[in-house]
Amino acid sequence: MAFTLPDLPYAQDALAPHISAETLSFHHGKHHKAYVDKANDAVKGTDLESLNLEELIKKSWADKNMGVFNNAAQIWNHTFYWHSMKPNGGGKPTGAIADAIDASFGSYDKFVEEFKAAGAGQFGSGWAWLVKNGDTLEVRKTLNAENPITDGVTPLLTMDVWEHAYYLDFQNRRPDYIGAFLDKLVNWDFANQNLASA
Repeated sequence: MAFTLPDLPYAQDALAPHISAETLSFHHGKHHKAYVDKANDAVKGTDLESLNLEELIKKSWADKNMGVFNNAAQIWNHTFYWHSMKPNGGGKPTGAIADAIDASFGSYDKFVEEFKAAGAGQFGSGWAWLVKNGDTLEVRKTLNAENPITDGVTPLLTMDVWEHAYYLDFQNRRPDYIGAFLDKLVNWDFANQNLASA
């Protein structure tokens, strides 16, 4: 199946001033689009062409076909990342995700500490994730295009820590970007939806 670039779930300037329209123009319109184009080129005319995106990610990972995996996973990761943020988001969660965070981490503040450490401590490019593993929530970090679905756990939200996600707005201040993500952008409604369907 041919993959297409999904629309952003909000206007390009909706996350400003924390993430600018210029950043989203490059990040979504150039980087994300390039992954879509390269994935389509890589599977065209092969037996992989009939797979949906998650099937392609799992098969290319199992087969160590990293050229396909990297682009397919980055389509999925970025789409998930856009939904992990919303205008006027951030702050403490409510609902089932809040209860699950308290049960798994002891408190929201302990979760924040772990999530910030994962994002800041990811050397080079990658992602920080909140995932559901069995009955427990965990913070994980992955390198480059890797994502938790290859490990059989359920992603609840993610934060992109590749430099192109934040450099135009924060330069080399990754911790400031992480703080803005948690305080002003994170979409707990999306995490609650993912938890409910896990």
